[in-house]
Amino acid sequence: MKRFTFLTAGLIATILAVGFISCSNGNKVPGKIYMPDMTYSRAIESYSLLDSTVFTTNAANRGHEIFYNSKPVDGTIKKGELFPYTLPNDSAGYAMSAGVKNPLPPLAGKDSAETARLFNVYCAICHGAEGKANGPLATTGKIGGVANFTLDAYVKMADGTMFHSINYGKNNMGSYASQLDRKQRWQLVHYIRTLQPKPEANAAAATATTETVTKSDSSSTKKGK
Repeated sequence: MKRFTFLTAGLIATILAVGFISCSNGNKVPGKIYMPDMTYSRAIESYSLLDSTVFTTNAANRGHEIFYNSKPVDGTIKKGELFPYTLPNDSAGYAMSAGVKNPLPPLAGKDSAETARLFNVYCAICHGAEGKANGPLATTGKIGGVANFTLDAYVKMADGTMFHSINYGKNNMGSYASQLDRKQRWQLVHYIRTLQPKPEANAAAATATTETVTKSDSSSTKKGK
């Protein structure tokens, strides 16, 4: 029994010794890695210059260097991003944009506050905080044709057409696709709607104008008599 115990203890000690030796740094022979490029990936810093001896942005030169152009794979979108806007930047695309619906629900809570901030950063400089084309750049007279979002033409403008203009730019306004992601651009369309008079207000204003004109005409007729 004692002999069996000694043998068992010796066996355990041998196994432990072999384990420690195999895990030590004494083994100078490197192991084989099946896919070293996957195991030791090259870190890429955004906007940093790439080593031209290692990387290439020329698709025709792939194989000689590592091809990397910092663009997403065709057909893929960023997590949380909306589907791409595919209408072309021409007169036909502008006309078709009227049929595109806003994919986002109306603004609420934090989204409302954040979109108001984005409007003040990117849009109010020309359009004004209330969207009345009275921003600092517009009032100097150096930039003309600034849209007054409270006018009837913009109240009636389709959401898709408004997005199309933000996406590609329109007249003196350039594209904001590089500054704002797709979701933010659609949210700005919702925010602009909050600056516009409601249809009920427009109807009331039209009625008041009609009544004023009618009274004026009636007074003129009486004076003529």
